[in-house]
Amino acid sequence: MKVDGTHYRAIWRDADTGEVMILDQRWLPHNFHVVPLKSLDEFAVAIRDMWVRGAPLIGATAAYGVAVEMARDASDASLDNAWDVLHETRPTAINLRWALDDMRERLRGTPEADRPALAMKRAGEIADEDVETNRMIGVHGLEIIREIAKTKKPGEPVNILTHCNAGWVATVDWGTATSPIYHAVEAGIPVHVWVDETRPRNQGAQLTAWELNSHGIPHHLVVDNAGGHLMQHGQVDLVIVGTDRTTARGDVCNKIGTYLKALAARDNGIPFYVALPSTTIDWTVDDGVKEIPIENRHESEVTRVFGKLEDGSVTSVQISPDGTPGENPAFDVTPARLVTGLITERGVAAASREGLLGLFPERQTTAA
Repeated sequence: MKVDGTHYRAIWRDADTGEVMILDQRWLPHNFHVVPLKSLDEFAVAIRDMWVRGAPLIGATAAYGVAVEMARDASDASLDNAWDVLHETRPTAINLRWALDDMRERLRGTPEADRPALAMKRAGEIADEDVETNRMIGVHGLEIIREIAKTKKPGEPVNILTHCNAGWVATVDWGTATSPIYHAVEAGIPVHVWVDETRPRNQGAQLTAWELNSHGIPHHLVVDNAGGHLMQHGQVDLVIVGTDRTTARGDVCNKIGTYLKALAARDNGIPFYVALPSTTIDWTVDDGVKEIPIENRHESEVTRVFGKLEDGSVTSVQISPDGTPGENPAFDVTPARLVTGLITERGVAAASREGLLGLFPERQTTAA
């Protein structure tokens, strides 16, 4: 996607220096910083401290992290250590483990001398595959928006509510939940997006709103808990969210507060779709509420907010009383029964084991 007319991916390899570059998302929307990642430790910090975030982008970043480490030391011990160091950074997003497993399996039987080149090549392929996957999610999701525009909102904007950021900065490009929106705009379908601010890190406000604003897409920023009110008053036609892990039966784990949006959508008869690449499906897990580990992040993300002051400086400020502790579960799980459909790169599936296997029959033997 474009920033000030220039195309960017969220992660890429510099054509001149060969360095792996990322968009450091901690500073958005107020400052645009591009930084190189040069060591395994830097990749681990970037993932853990959310310089990069979003399940697909975390996976691609981890793959590049393995590649950079192979250039330093291509031994089996180094490969295993890279897997361990990167895997412990974020426990919930399944793409991280998928990418690390993919890299280790491909490199394990390769001579050490060949590993650096092969690792960097494969990391680039994972990034490219993510771009195409997300483009196809948009192609399939477009048809849902097109049908609503045709049957329910002829000549009027389709009002779409998102939660958190599942945009292009959460992936290598296009995004998941935003990809159908970008495709709809390209197809000339009028849309309007309600953007949840999504406390505690306000990624809707800081990232999704920034993306949509950069692309000239009509949108309004709303507080986390405004969604139900908007639905009650007929101001939402469709909800599309992303996911960091989806179970074999269609439960979805996403940014904290997603479950509440799904409940409100069900109560008001509004379609609730989840956009996801198949790499986000954990075929070994069945019950998301019981089996998916939920990352509990530092309390400072709850007790403090990041923003721009009147003098233009950007800083973090405390919003709670001294001595009040914060609790910070980063994700919740929305049961499959509340999900209208799962938008994947192969099409739209029912949120069920049968629906997913209908699109991914090769997973029959691995589904939980």
